Amino acid sequence: MEREKQTNSTWKIYLFSALIALGVSALVLGIDRATEKEAPTTVQVETVSGKNVLYTKDDDGNIKPLDFTDTAKEVLDAVVHIKSVQSDPHANMDTDQMPDAFREFFGDMFRGQTPQSRPRVGTGSGVIISDKGYIVTNNHVIDKAEEVEVTLYNNESYKATVIGTDPTTDLALLQIKAKNLKTMALVNSDNVEVGEWVLAVGNPMGLNSTVTAGIVSAKARSININPDRFAVESFIQTDAAINPGNSGGALVNLDGNLVGINTAIASRTGSYTGYGFAVPSNIVTKVVEDLLQYGDVQRGMLGVTIRTMDGALAKQKDVDFVKGVWVEQVGEDSAADKAGMESGDIILEVDGKKTNTSPLLQEMIARKRPGDEVELLVNRDGKERTITVVLQNAQGSTAISRVEKKEILNLLGADFETVDKELAEKLDIDGGVRVNKLYPGKIRQETQMREGFIITHIDGKRVREIEDVAAALENKKGGVMLEGMYEDGKKYYYAFGLDS
Repeated sequence: MEREKQTNSTWKIYLFSALIALGVSALVLGIDRATEKEAPTTVQVETVSGKNVLYTKDDDGNIKPLDFTDTAKEVLDAVVHIKSVQSDPHANMDTDQMPDAFREFFGDMFRGQTPQSRPRVGTGSGVIISDKGYIVTNNHVIDKAEEVEVTLYNNESYKATVIGTDPTTDLALLQIKAKNLKTMALVNSDNVEVGEWVLAVGNPMGLNSTVTAGIVSAKARSININPDRFAVESFIQTDAAINPGNSGGALVNLDGNLVGINTAIASRTGSYTGYGFAVPSNIVTKVVEDLLQYGDVQRGMLGVTIRTMDGALAKQKDVDFVKGVWVEQVGEDSAADKAGMESGDIILEVDGKKTNTSPLLQEMIARKRPGDEVELLVNRDGKERTITVVLQNAQGSTAISRVEKKEILNLLGADFETVDKELAEKLDIDGGVRVNKLYPGKIRQETQMREGFIITHIDGKRVREIEDVAAALENKKGGVMLEGMYEDGKKYYYAFGLDS
């Protein structure tokens, strides 16, 4: 009887298990059939709906979405690609390698030339700032180039003329002959604030028309990268990615206006590691105005050696710490010396604006010209006083120097200066014209002339003043022969051609 009960219980278990299995199978079968009826599909949508989650404030405090697309569209057309070409300076040339037209014209008189050998090509960026074709870039982008080519955003290319350069700020001004150019306006960089959103636009790593975003990380930053004796470094620092090829490109605000010219990076690898630096637009404006108005940059100078005040310096000099710029030395007969400044003065303000660091002071003075007055608030022995200084040029005068910039001289790619009487007597010549500076142009492209060459004859005709050079070359076609010397007194001849 007990065994029969166990048998019945076992059968009940088996039956219950079978029913469960049957139910699961039916469920699986149903799912399979449902799957067969409704096979999964993929759907591609053209846009994903969403909302801007980042916002920023404009100058009036109004909240607006943080969107870079409109700014990028606004600025891309005004940023150009720059290619500079330089031949191998170590190549040699004899007269047999001269172009036939030159050899027939000049014969055996040709001397001191080298050939167009395998060129070296450098690239960078530039910003169109005028519909007359003026373009700002870095001096190091076109320095020592024989030919400069500018390519617009629409891929049109033009030969560029160098209007002038300023190694002290690492800026250069070019010009192309083109119409309907998109330009970029410059803003007052004093109003740019740390933490403000900016875009870097340029042509890094051979990648044309690249836009990166970041913020202004710092202002009035000096990184001691410019080797020029009178270098001015007061960079805007940004974390927008800047790489080789970005040099000369634009740093813009969200309104699409130029904040600065991208110039340098701080890197141990040669590539972007988080720190980029741009020349402030206020310095750019001053340099461009000088080059267009005077042909050369007019640099007003105090004539002092300076250091940023900090706690360590205050302790070293045994003075109370105040924010400002310590005057280490005052040059004899300098503008500061004539105004009564002394070593140990601490410059607190320039024309009512605080000068907390030496780069900022450099920037403020770099915007001035010889002859300009600046009012300095200084701390001397713990007491404040105001000193008015009349700035001087590097030669110690308040004179403005002008460089002749006629179109034919721009084509040659050089700055010229009439030789003074003292040098003329030393060289036993009746005047002449010295080549002070060379840019990309005919002379550098087709000769091996060095800066400092003194032109005494053009095509056999006597040259005494800059006007004589311009007159001899205006409407000139074909070959040109320059005769002259360096200060060692040896004669040289340089030849080039002018297009008809």
